[in-house]
Parts: sequence; structure tokens; C-alpha cells
Amino acid sequence: MTTPLPNPPASQDALSFVLVSLMKGVVSRDESPGTWQALLQSSARVRDQLGVLGLQLVLDEAEGHAFLRQRAPVDGAPELPRLVARRQLGFGVSLLLALLRKKLAEADASGEGGRLVLRRAELRELVQLFQPEVTNEARWMDRVEADIEKAVTLGFLRPVGEGADAFEVRRILKAFVDAQWLGEFEQRLARYRAHLTQTSGGEQ
Repeated sequence: MTTPLPNPPASQDALSFVLVSLMKGVVSRDESPGTWQALLQSSARVRDQLGVLGLQLVLDEAEGHAFLRQRAPVDGAPELPRLVARRQLGFGVSLLLALLRKKLAEADASGEGGRLVLRRAELRELVQLFQPEVTNEARWMDRVEADIEKAVTLGFLRPVGEGADAFEVRRILKAFVDAQWLGEFEQRLARYRAHLTQTSGGEQ
């Protein structure tokens, strides 16, 4: 999702390069500075081109990332085929992302801000707080590891250093889990706990 991109050509082809890069996923200032700069220089044209396709450019200069969203259908107008796929996330991944989003908010509120890095063991402990008593530890560990890898694939976690034992929580998560969603977090966690209590017998 955030694989570094090569620098765009210094010509009119730069617009095409930026559009293709956005169609493939997130453009990050830190990972693809050349593409990011070309995007800033041509953002108005990019928005015009994307609008024809029913897409919206989400550009956050402060956080340094950009991605595409499907525009909401207009009343009475025929709905265009989706070019940006919806991702159905499993319960474990959803829980992990919600907890990571809360961690980001806490870091921002404390004034730490910047880069939030958590070790693999900390990610497990984070999720374990919301797990019922587990009898099959190996199976639970496998499931949490799969959720962590899924979060990496989606671009919300980035391995840091060698050994993949630490992960940066990418700030783009804030764009996908917004303030309103976070405000309902406690209610969501209550539903998560209820869900886990109901299903724990069959999943252990």
C-alpha cells in the first residue's frame, strides 16, 4: 500500500505518473518524495482528472499522505462502477486498528506526537486486554500474528529495523478511523467484548 515509488519524469508525463501512483495506493511524502512533490504541483489537475472517474483525492499535507476515495453518488444520477475497492476487515483486524488509532490519539494528546513505534509484544498485549481467557495459546498467537501482518499489508503498520520486531503505526490510520468513529470507541469496545464473550468457546 505504501511501497516507495520511483521519481516521476520531469515532463508533462508527471501528471500521468502521479495519477497511476494514486490508482495503485497511498502516496507518502516520506517514502516517495518525488511523486509527492509532483502531486503538490499538479493537485488541481489531478483533482479534475479524478473527478471524471468519480474519484476524490484525499490530500493531507500536514500528515504527508494522499489517497483516493470513491465519491458518494449524487441523488438521481446513475452510480459509476467502483474503481476503489471496499475492504471487508475481519473482527481481529478491526479491533487491532481501533486500538492503534486510540494509541495515536493518546500520543498526540500527550504532546509526544510524531512517530509511534510499538514492539510486537506490545501489540499482542494491546489486543490481549480484550480477549477472554484463552485455552489454546498457540492458536490465539497465530491469529494475532495474522492480524498484525494484515495491518502491515494495508499500510497501517510499517516494520522498523531488522527482525520485524517493531512497527511504526502509520498516521494515515487517522484518515481511515476519523474523530467521530473514535468518539464512539468505547461503545464499539463494549460490543467487541460482548462478541468475544459469545464466541470464545468456539474459537479457543
